[in-house]
Amino acid sequence: MALSLNNIKAPKGSTQKKKRVGRGPGSGLGKTSGRGHKGQKSRSGYSKKIGFEGGQMPLHRRLPKRGFTNIFKKQWLEVSLAKLEENFNAGDQITIEVLHQRGLIKKAKHDLVILGTGDLTKALTISAHRFTKTAREKIEQAGGTASEVVKQSAAA
Repeated sequence: MALSLNNIKAPKGSTQKKKRVGRGPGSGLGKTSGRGHKGQKSRSGYSKKIGFEGGQMPLHRRLPKRGFTNIFKKQWLEVSLAKLEENFNAGDQITIEVLHQRGLIKKAKHDLVILGTGDLTKALTISAHRFTKTAREKIEQAGGTASEVVKQSAAA
């Protein structure tokens, strides 16, 4: 028998019949329908809160609070020289907008840093907010230029 769409079956044991509750004592799930006797969990519409532990102090409240998150932390969009090597041709001008158009970075409110991982053989003109020491050396060695973008302050 050839396998085709009209005779495909699920592997044996992978599917089970739906549990039919409240269908008499012979089913083993009659009367209380597997919910036991009385109590909140036996009622319809019951749903417990996330992390609820039956009135015991929940774990997330028992554990001590440690550290904090600095909301003013400086975040960087990182692009390696290897990515620039494979996505650009010699003589190309690379800016944040160009990197966003090519899909190498998500345009966000963070600054761009060029990392020195990988090799660069093409002469590229790159402008970013920051360059690592090795990245700047490799760009200049390949005959390109690395210029830093000065971010305008919000007050100006």
